[in-house]
Amino acid sequence: MPQPAGIAGVDNPRFVSYFISSVARVEDLLSALSVAGIARPAALRAELRVSPPTLAHLVAEAGETVFRIGKTRATRYARTRLLEGLGRQLPIYRVDTEGVVHATGQLRLLWGHRTFWERGGGGRLFEGLPPALVDMSPQGYLGRAFSARFPELRLPPSISDWSDDNRLVALAMRGEDCVGDLIVGDESLNRFMKQVQNDIEPEAYPRLARRSAIEAAGSSAGGERPKFGTLSQGRHVLVKYAAQAESGAIRRWRDLLWCEWKALETVTAAGRAASPAKCMDIEGWRFFEVERFDRVGVRGRRAVLSLSALNNEYFGSPSSWTAAIPFLQQKPFSLSSEDASRVRWLDVFGQLIGNTDRHFGNLTFFVSGDGALRLAPAYDMLPMTLAPSGDVVGTRPFAPASPTLATMDVWPEAARWAERYWRDVEAHDDLEVEVRRFAGSAAEAIAGLARQLGPQARAQEPSARRTPC
Repeated sequence: MPQPAGIAGVDNPRFVSYFISSVARVEDLLSALSVAGIARPAALRAELRVSPPTLAHLVAEAGETVFRIGKTRATRYARTRLLEGLGRQLPIYRVDTEGVVHATGQLRLLWGHRTFWERGGGGRLFEGLPPALVDMSPQGYLGRAFSARFPELRLPPSISDWSDDNRLVALAMRGEDCVGDLIVGDESLNRFMKQVQNDIEPEAYPRLARRSAIEAAGSSAGGERPKFGTLSQGRHVLVKYAAQAESGAIRRWRDLLWCEWKALETVTAAGRAASPAKCMDIEGWRFFEVERFDRVGVRGRRAVLSLSALNNEYFGSPSSWTAAIPFLQQKPFSLSSEDASRVRWLDVFGQLIGNTDRHFGNLTFFVSGDGALRLAPAYDMLPMTLAPSGDVVGTRPFAPASPTLATMDVWPEAARWAERYWRDVEAHDDLEVEVRRFAGSAAEAIAGLARQLGPQARAQEPSARRTPC
């Protein structure tokens, strides 16, 4: 076969390189990046058989379809992807404690469902969404009706079927009141700026509960129990509720709302931070109101991250809150030894009061720009071992766990407060007899275990106080 004119017998490497590179196209660059995901310049030049100037020309010609990560020797290239209606990048804003909005970078959408949060001249690459955006996404009871409330977004009816792109659509288009201090996209920012906060009194809670039961209106805060979010008396609150006792299951949930309030009161009495809460009966409904710690006043916000979001991005799936502490104390984070002790205490206290729902979404941290973590107030602390299973009401076996090497320094005090908690539950006349009987048995079980462990664990706190709902 004859050689192409001008090529046969040519030994000049620069000429050969020029000839090969001249046939490389932007499509070839994009195809290579689709396979590699993210690639260094040397790898791309080898794959495309092009010179450095030619690669630079192809990247420039590719425009916004190729994104450069890093500089000089740290340079890498990634193919961007287009999200219909939103483009290839989204602005991210932060709302401070005074309610002032600050631009905080761009979220670049990359091939392979990666994202790059570009800010402050640098940024970070994520496999999926950044942890803060995962926490912000609609979830739980209040998230179930999101698709039905905003049909114009054309999202899957069930949030369990949502992809990361679905979550981005929700955050960018209707994300003005999400968990934490961030707002994604100009549309959600505009909605935040126009938002009018209607302050209501608790007397309006029955009306909001009836509406919530129909449309699950409110913010995107998680949790599966019926609830709504509102601004009440100058505070952003989440309000769980149970209707009049029409069945055994509803009566049990009413009791558990009181038990949740009592648990947070006990945590506070023990000198640990817990979300301020109230339990109240209005028009036959029972309401458990808890203040949101990611909100300051009417418009201010605080940055928060749940242990669930942190674990999904950074950790190796530890088995418990206590087991997660070593990860929280390693770079890029720094949890203080005092907060580490508080986490262990809450973990032990939760186990001793029958809180079988100590999942990673129920432990949250305030987070600063340098990665410092500070434990947020306790919330969702209640004896879920007493929760109904559907319409079936019963009691599950309960056994207080002995201290471990990691918890032996906090176990005695946590046990004393857990025993006090159960004594308060046992003494509350308005609770079901079965709940009170269970509480008495649980208190005795803790006291018995403490006696086995020695004098230090047997020391008693002041007598329990009876407090009406």
